[in-house]
Amino acid sequence: MGTGRQYDEEFKKQAIKLGKEVGIKAAAEELGIPKGTLGTWLKKARTGEIDTGSGTRTPEESLNLAEQLQAANKRIKELEKANRELEELNEFLEEASAFFAASRRKSGKKNG
Repeated sequence: MGTGRQYDEEFKKQAIKLGKEVGIKAAAEELGIPKGTLGTWLKKARTGEIDTGSGTRTPEESLNLAEQLQAANKRIKELEKANRELEELNEFLEEASAFFAASRRKSGKKNG
């Protein structure tokens, strides 16, 4: 079982930096922490869950994050467009429903 040891953010940042420089196994051994813990921190740093500060990402990581951001922004625009179209369609259907309900009342027809 784990010891439940807590590490402060600065320690995590430095550990992540060392892990990138010398590798997870070597850094974990040097710092006296489990490889899995450091691996998790590195994964979280890549996804932005742990802020490692500016200048700590490799050019490849920065490019990957930029590509992900660009793809996310494109997807947001697509979803916003689809949402607008659905709102317009919903508004049209509400108006059509009201029109037919009024038409039905005028003609004196009843349900059933």
